[in-house]
Amino acid sequence: MPRPRTHDEALRIRLLDEGGRLLAAEGPAALTTRRLAERADTSSSAVYSLFGDKPGLLRAMFLEGFRRLARRFAELPRTDDPGADLIALGRAFRANALANPHLYDLMFRSPFPGLDLLGEECEEALATFQVLVSAVRRCLEEGVIAPADPEDVARMLFGLVDGLAGLELRGWLGDPATAERRWELALTAALRGLQRPGGRRTAPAAPEERAGDA
Repeated sequence: MPRPRTHDEALRIRLLDEGGRLLAAEGPAALTTRRLAERADTSSSAVYSLFGDKPGLLRAMFLEGFRRLARRFAELPRTDDPGADLIALGRAFRANALANPHLYDLMFRSPFPGLDLLGEECEEALATFQVLVSAVRRCLEEGVIAPADPEDVARMLFGLVDGLAGLELRGWLGDPATAERRWELALTAALRGLQRPGGRRTAPAAPEERAGDA
């Protein structure tokens, strides 16, 4: 008698990750219920049971990517240096992209132009951006950066980290050590460019300096 399959959280996560890998490797046309079930060692009925249909699966993949990013942000300690905390968000964004490259395009590149995202998905995605806006606002309030609209600054910084992540995931930033150096260069240069003349200064340590202090 065959062993009953359990449609549990572990299977749900496995399907989301395998769906992302299939999408990243072969494109939207390859992401079928049958192919996904085979890769996850389950049945097509499990996919339907857990996600309802293919759009439901895609929305769940989108949500999972942003929930993982939100957890990365939530794990960051708040220090007394708002500029350093802002740069830490950039590093966390990079870490999440490297840990979940298979979900990155679905989160930020819209490989399914017709995908209808519902309120829940949009709210969770926006919540991660609001973490960045709040960090920028704190820098403004504490005199770290020159007066500006916090959302304008946050969008500029998002463009920076999204661009860097996209380049690194495609192998265009060099080996991991070189990529990290280039990330640090970009993040610190962006912050210094925003800093208020005569205001509170912050100089986040470079990777090798942080390692030396450990």
